[in-house]
Formats: sequence, C-alpha cells, structure tokens
Amino acid sequence: MPLIPGTTFVYEGNTEKGNEHNEVYVSSETKVIMGVTCVVVKDTVLVDGVLEEQTLDWYAQDKQGNVWYFGEASSEYQNGAVVSTKGSWEAGVDGAQPGIVMEVNPAAGDTYRQEYYRGQAEDWASVLNLTETATIPTGSYRDLLMTNEWSGLDNPPIYEHKYYAKGIGFIMTKYVEGGYELKLIEIRHE
Repeated sequence: MPLIPGTTFVYEGNTEKGNEHNEVYVSSETKVIMGVTCVVVKDTVLVDGVLEEQTLDWYAQDKQGNVWYFGEASSEYQNGAVVSTKGSWEAGVDGAQPGIVMEVNPAAGDTYRQEYYRGQAEDWASVLNLTETATIPTGSYRDLLMTNEWSGLDNPPIYEHKYYAKGIGFIMTKYVEGGYELKLIEIRHE
C-alpha cells in the first residue's frame, strides 16, 4: 500500500446510493499524531455528480512495513453543506487508537482492527487470500490480496471484499450484499 505524494487514485462504480465517483489524493502534507508523522490523504466522494463526503485520512508506515491508520476528519454533505462529521476520530484523543490497514506480511486468516474510537469508528478486516485475480479499467491483476472488511458498529455487519495490488494498493471493492462494485479507473501522478 504505497502512499506516494502527488498520486491520485480515481474509483467509480454503482453503489446502493447511486453512481459513485471517488478521488483519493496522496498529499505531501503531514500531521503528527501521538508523536508519529502521518501522511495526509484527501478523499472526495461524489454520488450521481453531487458531493457527498470529504475526508482527510492520516497514515504512517512502521519500521517493519505495516501501514497504520491514525484517524480521519470526515465531513458528510447534503445540498452543499456539511451535515455530519460522525466517524471522525484521531488516535490518542478520547481513547481512540490507531489500527493497521495493511500488514507487511498478510496471511490468510489474519484478523485485525483497522480503527478504533468507541462508538464512532470500529472497523475490522480479515485476510481471505493472496491469490485473487481481477480485470478492471486500469488493467489485469493477479496475486491480489483480498480482505473481508466490516464495521463493528453495524448490526448485522455489512461486509465488503476489498482487493489490493502489489505496488498500487487498493484497486476494488465488492459489496457482499447487493452486488455493488467500486473499481479503480485511473491513476494520476503530479
């Protein structure tokens, strides 16, 4: 899961809310959280051409190579105005703790917490396998890491299968229920 500043990942697909367009920009900005310098990643989601959410995510890689998630500042929009910041959290504040979003050596069966802020952000992931294949607009990929991801706050859980390619990172989501998919359609570099 390389996070190279100046890279924009563009995803599109149909979701239960409509046609989603998602741009994830790895900025050169940093934020120090719990004494750790984190990369600031800017995430913008439009549904049917209308701004739905903007998020600043904070990631850092440890010496072993694991990628940690230190929080997010999330804003949900309706009619162009912020209507909610629910789900925002920062590690070290009010009991929130960082989580792992990418293990250095993932293995089938691994289960780990991606984020933790009690009652606000409680995401989990399990590694399903390391041998998936996929053909999407940006190419054909093999030996993909496939995870099953969910929030501990949803009852019943809503499962997403996410696919990660070596040297790129996240390339696709398949929602287990509903048959919705979100796929990487473009990678831009500054």
